[in-house]
Amino acid sequence: MADIEAVLCPWVESVTGCFTAPDAPDRMEGDLPVIRIQRLGGYDARFANHPRVVIDVFAGTADEARALGTTVTDALLFLRGPVNGAVVRDTRCDSGFSRQPWANELIHRRGAAFTISLRAA
Repeated sequence: MADIEAVLCPWVESVTGCFTAPDAPDRMEGDLPVIRIQRLGGYDARFANHPRVVIDVFAGTADEARALGTTVTDALLFLRGPVNGAVVRDTRCDSGFSRQPWANELIHRRGAAFTISLRAA
């Protein structure tokens, strides 16, 4: 079955134009905005996966982080069909983007959780 991070990271990067990866760079201050996508559970069935993913957006201002979160949410909720070796059947927003703590006060972080239902292509 397709790795959800390998499926979503390139797709979200193509939609937003922002660097997107499963891990945030160590020093991202000069590379903002950045999007981090990580699997955080979910379940696998015989013919489909339903991974839960956490998406964090990092930006230089709170407004930029909020706008980027909205862009990501809108794109994911309409995502259906073949994407990077998988076929997305449904997307559910489990917890919308909200302010999240981050060690560097110059970086604004917002996070959300989604469940993506997909099968291998």
